[in-house]
Amino acid sequence: MTKITAAITAVGKYVPDYILTNKELESMVETNDEWIVSRTGIKERRILKGENKGTSFMAIKSAEDLINKNSVDPKEIDLVIVATATPDMQAASTAAFVATSIGAVNAFSFDLESACSSFLYGISVASSYIELGRYKNILLIGADKNSSMIDYTDRTTCIIFGDGAGAVLLKPNSEGNGFQDEYLKTDGSGREFLQVPAGGSLKPATEETVKNKLHYARQDGQTVFKNAVFNMADVCEKVMHRNNLENNDIVWLAAHQANKRIIEATARRLKLEPSKVMLNIEKYGNTTSATIPLLLADYEKNLKKGDNVIIAAFGGGFSWGAIYFKWCYNS
Repeated sequence: MTKITAAITAVGKYVPDYILTNKELESMVETNDEWIVSRTGIKERRILKGENKGTSFMAIKSAEDLINKNSVDPKEIDLVIVATATPDMQAASTAAFVATSIGAVNAFSFDLESACSSFLYGISVASSYIELGRYKNILLIGADKNSSMIDYTDRTTCIIFGDGAGAVLLKPNSEGNGFQDEYLKTDGSGREFLQVPAGGSLKPATEETVKNKLHYARQDGQTVFKNAVFNMADVCEKVMHRNNLENNDIVWLAAHQANKRIIEATARRLKLEPSKVMLNIEKYGNTTSATIPLLLADYEKNLKKGDNVIIAAFGGGFSWGAIYFKWCYNS
């Protein structure tokens, strides 16, 4: 019996029109372009402007881009997963609204949240559904309106994050391509170092939480950086070792775009040439759940059938992991 794997068969993307440059940030906080680029690799980021536009707006746009480019019939989509740390609202599902809006009337849907690892975990979940044979067309979207939780007087966060969305369609594959293996981890003791303190059930919104800016993202940058550098490289090594992969076997590293120095450190530990490392952080900053699908969309024309791709992420929680994937098509 032929083994069925889950393969990415199409990608789409959306980034807002408004570009927040490092130069503009110089007028908002004590910083400068050289400082930001040298420490993060970020030159600009996209910000979603306009009333009544949340994460769902970008998720829908990225899904429509995928659907229109690949002539996908939304009615054939079985499941829509929206990986996001910034849902439209606390109770109603963002994914349900997105699915209905794009015409996926035969799909069920849900949100998946694990900070910057959300999309990575979404690949794991979607692949499992397909390999079990329950569903054949799963739309996985990574989307975040990070500007909704950023304090633009806080230099430690406002220089890093941007808004954006990316989408992939996963389908069964019988050629041996697609999902191969994963190594996923979490450590809850790290949540104090990267979080939005208020707005959840632990600390509901009050006049005091708003006054004290507790609804904005906060991070201990040094602690997050050290953990990201070690843990992201560690899981990449483990998944490669388990699958008898040498550095020469890897064609692409698609790592979460949080900080260029973290990505470069991971590549060095894996002994990968810079030409094998996907990078677009300079254009978008850290778009949280959207970084990996935006990478795949931007590099789609460079990806070839059979390419070995290591997809990796590290985020709040702490949560992190690596997935070994074989690309299944030439664009």
